[in-house]
Amino acid sequence: MSIEPRRVHFTGVEGNNIEGDIYGRGARTALLLHGGGQTRHAWRATAKRLADRGFTAIAVDQRGHGSSAWIDSGAYALADYGRDAASLGRQIEQLFGARPAAIGASLGGLASLYALGQDVCFSALVLVDIAPRVEPKGVAQVRDFMRARATEGFVSIDEAAEMVAAYLPHRTKPRSTDGLRKNLNQHSDGRWYWHWDPRFWDGPRSVNAAGDTLHDHLEKIARGLTVPTLLVRGGSSDIVSVESAEAFRKLAPQAQIIDVSGASHMVAGDKNDAFADAILGFLEHRVAS
Repeated sequence: MSIEPRRVHFTGVEGNNIEGDIYGRGARTALLLHGGGQTRHAWRATAKRLADRGFTAIAVDQRGHGSSAWIDSGAYALADYGRDAASLGRQIEQLFGARPAAIGASLGGLASLYALGQDVCFSALVLVDIAPRVEPKGVAQVRDFMRARATEGFVSIDEAAEMVAAYLPHRTKPRSTDGLRKNLNQHSDGRWYWHWDPRFWDGPRSVNAAGDTLHDHLEKIARGLTVPTLLVRGGSSDIVSVESAEAFRKLAPQAQIIDVSGASHMVAGDKNDAFADAILGFLEHRVAS
């Protein structure tokens, strides 16, 4: 039986609309937070797997991304994402009567970790190829890709597809651009633009504004983690190296670490079946129903 999502709206800490999809009707809940420049649709296959195994999976567009509100003040610091994540955890618990497990890729993982520094708002934490300290070169490559056409846009979806294919040469290029279309908006000038606010990287309160102070804060939170924690690392990741993962293990020795062979930083997109197996094994054995 096909599991189709139901639309849901949450409210961020600044009254900002956060739009999401709900998959399944299970007793256990999971909040899925995408990476920078992505949308909730990146989690579609994973959310369906979770729903099929008895979870209610909620995938949302984070602030400034997808169908969720752009922030007038340009507040896109990680602290802003973290406060939204904590609020989402509380709202989901109120709606469904169960504290969700947080599954966060890159930006979403750091937002979830930051949220746990404020409140025990999640029943578990799954960090998807992200840690408090990562490889600067890999981060720079992601940043450069995202910024390259952030304000200029594309003549066509096909032009955007060529750029993505060049950035992800290890992936087979999709025959259809329907998935990519969900990450683009056509403006009145006829050009196609990424479905996220360019101020995310270059605004007055951008995601990387806090620098080393932020890394120190995240490490402090990691040392104090009390919820079951899993780090899923892409085996070929240029963001979370083996050394980065081991550094996280020292911060949170109770955490489980799994490498997904053949996956890059985009673990779920590269190897979704192996990724879903890893997180389901963790959630079903480490998290109480």
